[in-house]
Amino acid sequence: ARFTLDTASEFLFGQNLNTLSSSLPVPGQGGIGAKGSVTTDAWGSFAQAFEEIQQIVTNRRRLGYTWPLFELFDDKTTPQVTVIRRFLDPIVRQVLLDKEAMENSGIESRIEEKAFIQHLAESTNDAGLIRDQILSVLLASRDTTACLLTYVTYFLTMYPDVTKKLRTEILKYCGPDGALTYDNTRHLKYLRAVINETLRLFPPIPLNMRESRATSCALPPADPTYTSFSTAPLYMPKNTTFLYFPALTQRNPALWGKDADTFDPERWLDPERLARFIANPMMFTPFSAGPRICLGQNYAYHEASYFLVRLLQQFDTFTLASDVQPKESLPPCEWKQACKTGQAAVEQIWPAAAMTLYVKVSIYTRHHAAKSHWKYPGWIMGPIRAIWRTVRLTLGLLQETSSCCKYAVM
Repeated sequence: ARFTLDTASEFLFGQNLNTLSSSLPVPGQGGIGAKGSVTTDAWGSFAQAFEEIQQIVTNRRRLGYTWPLFELFDDKTTPQVTVIRRFLDPIVRQVLLDKEAMENSGIESRIEEKAFIQHLAESTNDAGLIRDQILSVLLASRDTTACLLTYVTYFLTMYPDVTKKLRTEILKYCGPDGALTYDNTRHLKYLRAVINETLRLFPPIPLNMRESRATSCALPPADPTYTSFSTAPLYMPKNTTFLYFPALTQRNPALWGKDADTFDPERWLDPERLARFIANPMMFTPFSAGPRICLGQNYAYHEASYFLVRLLQQFDTFTLASDVQPKESLPPCEWKQACKTGQAAVEQIWPAAAMTLYVKVSIYTRHHAAKSHWKYPGWIMGPIRAIWRTVRLTLGLLQETSSCCKYAVM
């Protein structure tokens, strides 16, 4: 989450908050917040409040219109809102002061130099409105991509063969330290397949809601790719709120086949299996679809790709640190008893959701540094080995000579 926040702060605030340089949580030490480990610094307080308020809002949604009855005497979000405002208000205030100073001096910055918060300040002087918009985009840019990267890393620990194949592709097109560019991105097809498969099994927004329009309507029967016993149209009442679950749709065997619950990036590269998705793109909606599709879809893909390229350039093996993993983060035993196949049968963490998906309590992994993959030609290695043998022999003779001199003096 710190990486995604620092990245988002560049275009949101025009400055890097540099939270990665703050104190990091230590496995087995410190407290556990609403969505994972917490620290006691300013960033930790903001993150904890930000995540706690998501839990509260999620519980309100579950209670429906009756939630105010459970908060008659106090607003449960008040402490968290105070912390969040203490973090964001100085940033918003400074932007409005800068705007006023520039207007008074007649200076206007170029549009490509403006951060998102500066664009907001141009359209309004309402600090509360600016803060609310920033929070909305911050949630979308921080928590969702952090969820994606968390579960990709988790799958890398579970499937070493996927890790090996992915790293091979990255080294082929990006090298050991090359940057991700628009040119080499289109060649990283397996990387995109790994990301898509992670989004399919663990969509950052596992459920969503919409409201029907002001007039009643009848939806057409299900499309031919979906197996249904009913061919009658579906009646949709007016002004009706309804839920839809990408987390269920994207694991539906009727859409994805018998292995729908299995992590398999190859399904995005196999033409026959991919044809089913192309014929019915609504079966994969981690970013929603239609007019309300996520504006940050490409941003999320590029950010996740950049992170994974840099990660796999440095590390080649990932393992779960089960010795420090909190017991509360482990999946219930009933999962393995009830599910003999599929992802639930081998799950090592407990997925949970509060507006966005996350890992319950926390997840700790060990990253093993990659060995050098450069293979020098024999005509170079031969002389290098000869020189090294000479150096070792010389050092050995010097050590023996030093020992002889020492005993001679004694």
